Amino acid sequence: MVNADDFGLSAGVNRGIEAAHAAGVVTSASLMVNLPSFEDAVARAPRLPTLGIGLHFNLTAGAPVAPPRAVASLVDRRSGAFASLPRLVVRALAGRIRPAHVATECAAQLGRLRAAGLTPTHFDGHRHVHALPGVWAPAVATARAAGIRMVRVPVEPPPLGPAGLRLALLAASWRVAARDGRPPGAVRVRGLALRGTRSFAAQLLCLLDHLPSGTIELVVHPGYADGGLVRWDAYTGGRERELAALLSPEVRDRITRGDFVLRHFGQL
Repeated sequence: MVNADDFGLSAGVNRGIEAAHAAGVVTSASLMVNLPSFEDAVARAPRLPTLGIGLHFNLTAGAPVAPPRAVASLVDRRSGAFASLPRLVVRALAGRIRPAHVATECAAQLGRLRAAGLTPTHFDGHRHVHALPGVWAPAVATARAAGIRMVRVPVEPPPLGPAGLRLALLAASWRVAARDGRPPGAVRVRGLALRGTRSFAAQLLCLLDHLPSGTIELVVHPGYADGGLVRWDAYTGGRERELAALLSPEVRDRITRGDFVLRHFGQL
């Protein structure tokens, strides 16, 4: 699977994901349901019938779908919006996130996705928040109860440098959170280390040449940097580099030349 994260983050991101899917490269997308461009993503979905769509569980941008009082350990008391990622991480590591609040918000986000007429094929987290202690267990249990088999485990071999440190910390967080181990339905993940790299196209081609055999989720973040994106996320120009690479003849030819079988999670 080539899965595009952040569907619903902005109209420009939605447009970029649609373009990458139309080019035959992106097969799957993870949808955020609580931001203004969710409706734009839903409006695009009917013309993307072969795109698998899952829930990109969001606990750091915008406001919760559930009433803020029902998910108080996840939100800022004054604004009722989600706490920032650093504050959420601190709360998670301090054991101050209530599992019931996670389950309530997860169920509410899944409910909004289904109410839009979409059947989620998979489950993952925006900024990988689902891998945090106190979040993983109730979020995965809620997704399973909703009939979702495929859950991302955001662990891949870390490279050297800052990206490697970030991925090592993420893997350590998940191992603490998921003491029962890797859940059934998880597949290997690649591409997390490429986010933000200046030489995205070259590194992506190298990654494709060295993928192990078996089922792999390749995670990408294509999009156009519009005003809506800047409001919610600092990763802007990198999305356009990713999109340009995915639309390039070199990457398209490499992905579609025959040694990969492209699928989405609902086809596994």
